[in-house]
Amino acid sequence: MDENDNRRPIKARGSAWAHAMAAWLAEEGADPNLISAASVAFAILGGALLLGAGGIESGPLRAAPLIGAAICIQLRLLCNLLDGMVAVEHRRGSAAGPIWNELPDRLSDVILLEAAGYSASAGGMLFAPELGWICAVLALLTAYVRELGRGLGFPADYSGPLAKQRRMDVLTAGCAFSALEALWGWRGQGLMIALAVIALGTAVTVVGRTRRLAGRLAERDRKGGNP
Repeated sequence: MDENDNRRPIKARGSAWAHAMAAWLAEEGADPNLISAASVAFAILGGALLLGAGGIESGPLRAAPLIGAAICIQLRLLCNLLDGMVAVEHRRGSAAGPIWNELPDRLSDVILLEAAGYSASAGGMLFAPELGWICAVLALLTAYVRELGRGLGFPADYSGPLAKQRRMDVLTAGCAFSALEALWGWRGQGLMIALAVIALGTAVTVVGRTRRLAGRLAERDRKGGNP
């Protein structure tokens, strides 16, 4: 199986700016595993900003950490893009690369989604932490089904309405929206809406990937083939 079959399809990977940044990092001797670790650092910072925003009463003051969290989420995604490009296109990957490619992503998902839940809860939103946990568990399940398929010999399945990038884009939009919500007297509703969209879309993603995997298994069984 071609290793490119198991790379997440990211449109930005083909852009000139991404190639320039990856080339610069490679020339500077950047370790792709450290770039992956940086993605977790941005997730932790973003999560801390979300939690901090939840404890601020003033709407204008609350906007700053929310915008900061949105920026951190996108920087996390940028690290996720560049670590793979440096590792693959510039051949700086290591034997432990697959571990660094997966575990930091899973940790970052949990940190950011649950922090958003607790931030909304501080604004008085009922069941916000529980919704954050639901989103986090569903995010882990999307990766589990994908890796289960790979373990059974199929190409990685990154399909679904809310794969990782889209989940984070919805959360980024939720942070930006929440930075303005004090203008109409809201506090926490923006993040709750974002988490509800993420929960629904990620659940659809898990179901879709599971059904697709079951179909692949059934087709292979009909053909009597092996992976």
